[in-house]
Amino acid sequence: MNRNISEPLARFAKMCLLARRMVERGVRYVQLINNDWDGHSDCPGNHQANAARIDQPISALLSDLSQRGLLDTTLVVWTGEFGRTPIMQGNKGRDHSPYGFTTWMAGGGILGGKVIGATDDIGFRAIADKVHVHDLHATMLSLLGLEHERLTYLFEGRQRRLTDIGGHNDLSERLTRV
Repeated sequence: MNRNISEPLARFAKMCLLARRMVERGVRYVQLINNDWDGHSDCPGNHQANAARIDQPISALLSDLSQRGLLDTTLVVWTGEFGRTPIMQGNKGRDHSPYGFTTWMAGGGILGGKVIGATDDIGFRAIADKVHVHDLHATMLSLLGLEHERLTYLFEGRQRRLTDIGGHNDLSERLTRV
């Protein structure tokens, strides 16, 4: 191992390499998790350190998939479970925000350079071209070749599915057309 690479960077880089190898061998779903992003007490330090750990490995993963012709058929999604408020929590932290968050997607038919949605001037809540999480999930399922409404099952007397009772697939059309 290169002694100039920090251990956390090397760990995530190995995860990305393993993910690429799994995709090459036909594994249909691979999830990489970096769960250190919770910056309640030091968002600047936390986010800078985490970005330094994952930026190069994710870039290499995308390049590797592209060079091998796998990016066209592999959907890569980078997201968190929530956004961050623009308001301070303590002296350096920020609280969770359910009103606006960032997700980026690549490959799997996604056209690069598309930006959908915007938050208000201080980044507190989504105000334009909002995407509900159910719509995001319906889109991801569609890009994976699955129709979210066909994944409905009866549980405790109620019809359930991954997109709950919502979910529209109109986002995939906006992400994949010129």
